[in-house]
Amino acid sequence: MKLTFYGGAQSVTGAAYLLESGGAKLLVDCGLAQGSRYAEAANWEPFPYNPRELSALVVTHAHIDHVGRIPKLVKEGYTSPIYSTPPTRDFSEALLLDSEHILGEEAEEKRKEPLYTAEDVAQTVRQWQGVGYHEPFSVGPFTVEMFDAGHILGSAFIVISVEGKKIVFSGDLGNSPAPFIQPREDLPGDADFVLVESVYGGRVHENIDARRDTLENLVEDTVKRGGTLMIPAFALERTQELLYELNTLTEEGRIPRVPIFIDSPLAIRLTAVYEKYSRNPLYFNRDAIDAAKRGDAIFKFPGLAMTMTREESDAIANVPPPKVIIAGSGMSQGGRILRHEMRYLPDPKNAIFFVGYQTRGSLGRRILDGEAEVTVNRMKIPVRAHPSVISGYSAHADQPQLLEWLSGARGGIRKAFVVQGEEEEANALMQKMRDELAIVTHIPAPNESVVL
Repeated sequence: MKLTFYGGAQSVTGAAYLLESGGAKLLVDCGLAQGSRYAEAANWEPFPYNPRELSALVVTHAHIDHVGRIPKLVKEGYTSPIYSTPPTRDFSEALLLDSEHILGEEAEEKRKEPLYTAEDVAQTVRQWQGVGYHEPFSVGPFTVEMFDAGHILGSAFIVISVEGKKIVFSGDLGNSPAPFIQPREDLPGDADFVLVESVYGGRVHENIDARRDTLENLVEDTVKRGGTLMIPAFALERTQELLYELNTLTEEGRIPRVPIFIDSPLAIRLTAVYEKYSRNPLYFNRDAIDAAKRGDAIFKFPGLAMTMTREESDAIANVPPPKVIIAGSGMSQGGRILRHEMRYLPDPKNAIFFVGYQTRGSLGRRILDGEAEVTVNRMKIPVRAHPSVISGYSAHADQPQLLEWLSGARGGIRKAFVVQGEEEEANALMQKMRDELAIVTHIPAPNESVVL
């Protein structure tokens, strides 16, 4: 049995892992590389395996760095099934269509062939099957089961049984407890090999109360200055968590009622998917379900405006401050947040609040690192707005949570592979795993193969 790390090795993004046994080939995730010009160029490179020879594709969750190249896989001849939870399938359709539009513009600008088309996305969805947690299914010699990863709605870590062994692919593990989704499940105690993510492998998050207090203080401080608070937020999960928190703070009278804008058509469409599953106890926790049953629209509250059209987005500029603008993309690599940053970054009355990981090379990372001037849409923009970040809003588990999850199988793990993290984070987690859990641990190189 052979495992090859075709993505997510020594990198946060682009997850893709190929497991081979008895002539069968099972791919776990097929994500887009993100963050730097080099990473983005890598998305157009040919796959290092033949898509026609794959037996199946299993998807951990809907973030684009885990699903973003699936339509390209289909375009190049992949005809086998795609498996994930039902919410992941629903989210992925919306995210892939949005990505197709953005990548299409990029391809036209660089005079490249589009990575994939809307029809490729439609065919991808036709091949996609929804499978619930703890509903094992077979692919050749592989038995596959999904467990709740607690990362975003519908996220899973994948347990694959083959040749008398269990191999676990963590996907992205959640920062539990999250405001409304179910917490991540424990790692099965009989796992033999584990791939574990390490985005925050060397860090400790603030607790939930601290992050809510930080959000409250940021809104209040920006209101006192008469400024605009910008929040670049990923359309999936982060935006919905912020809505949930702002709803709570508003209802409790902890923040003044100021205009709050969700300026992201994608986030608005994804929020509708959340509402679709909001009464399902497989995915939502008891508090959120009880609130929904009481008629409390947890993603809507007074003062909130959702701006779908370009005209509505442009009109935000005519609303006098103080105000809050939540818009994509989460790393300021594209989307409507860029136009707001061009307008509001130069004014020290304003603030920009990052609530998710900012990968090296991204515009968000450069702002957060304190650059005095950044280039936005080819224009030099001075940065005088107050930048801040809180990792407590990250949907990723931190180091203590990762170690806690791994400890459930510490005595039986033959070997663990640290993936999906920058070098410093991956090394920090690896050292802790060796020192505290006595787990044989390895950080694989890109395209490295190991025999299990």
